[in-house]
Amino acid sequence: MKIDWNKKYTTISVYAFLVICSSIIFFSVIDEINAFTTKLGWIVSTLQPFIIGFVMAYLLNFILVFFEEKVLVFDSIKNLNKKSKRGIAIILTYLTAFFIGALFVQFVLPQLVDSVVGLVNDVPTYVSNATKLVEELTRNLDVNNEYVGMAMEKWNEIVTYTINIITNLLPVLGNTLKVVASSIWNIVLGLIVSIYLLIDKEKFCALSRKITCALFNEEHAKIAIELTHRSNDTFGKFLSGKIIDSAIIGVLTFIVLTIFKMPYTILISVIIGITNIIPFFGPFFGAIPSFVIIMFVSPVKALWFLLIIFIIQQLDGNIIGPKILGDSIGISAFWILFSLLVAGKLLGLVGMIIGVPLFAIIYSIIKDITESKLRKKGLPTETSEYMKGARD
Repeated sequence: MKIDWNKKYTTISVYAFLVICSSIIFFSVIDEINAFTTKLGWIVSTLQPFIIGFVMAYLLNFILVFFEEKVLVFDSIKNLNKKSKRGIAIILTYLTAFFIGALFVQFVLPQLVDSVVGLVNDVPTYVSNATKLVEELTRNLDVNNEYVGMAMEKWNEIVTYTINIITNLLPVLGNTLKVVASSIWNIVLGLIVSIYLLIDKEKFCALSRKITCALFNEEHAKIAIELTHRSNDTFGKFLSGKIIDSAIIGVLTFIVLTIFKMPYTILISVIIGITNIIPFFGPFFGAIPSFVIIMFVSPVKALWFLLIIFIIQQLDGNIIGPKILGDSIGISAFWILFSLLVAGKLLGLVGMIIGVPLFAIIYSIIKDITESKLRKKGLPTETSEYMKGARD
């Protein structure tokens, strides 16, 4: 029997049935959460080459588009068919990626490892010198013994915490290299998958659009496709812009720290560059451990370092960042802070990186729905129109 979706009670019954089925599935998953996570882990492990390949293709697509639209524009290239031009662009894209990776492995990675090893070996000496300096300062200032004891207790906590972080750098670095080495086959397969994805990216997009149109009615299909384009645009601009911005900040930090003859220049520049990918909190996450590392060597240089980082971050926030990122997010600082805290709590470091563009998409969807309902009611959609009532 054909269901008449316009019938009120039929529609309510179907929705109630779907809610009940969803609830049963949800509670079944919660009841067997260990088995579910094990099965999910097996699925992710099986699909790992395709996940790696998709991530590679998504990140390298920006370089591919740059070569196709900005570099390969000569008359002799224009006369080539689309397939040949795509092939040349893909070769240039992967050569660029391999060149950047080779530069990092050849010049940055060895110095980074040496800096970490040297720092770990020199930590006891630095801690001993810093402790003596603190004790000498407290004696010279003639501070009450009770306050001295409290200060030394807090200092010892800071020292212990810092030593734990620094001594864990080597195991973390070793585990990272171990994971990369154990996943080398999946990375190779992912590289091959990414090439196929980039070669036929338009075909895969058309296939996704075809499936969407087949599953949903015309109106819902248009909404799904528009949302996909919006998500891709937001994530693409944010991730590519942030990676470029962080690379520039890392190189700029290295140059300035080298001029000022700061210790552990490579290590600190890498820390500053990587943490800069995280919006809002990134500069603090990078500056605090770097400041502590330099302070062990020279407190005066540590203070100069804070001034240098402050100037670089002002330069990034007011000139470099806006030039590269533009208005790719479109949400206020409050919502950026909100999305970072929530996503960071739920997903950790990954959440802090993707939380802002993810929330920007959710925010835009809620905004569209709200404004659509307001227009149907004949009400204004601008937020400023509602501030008059708030002030009254």
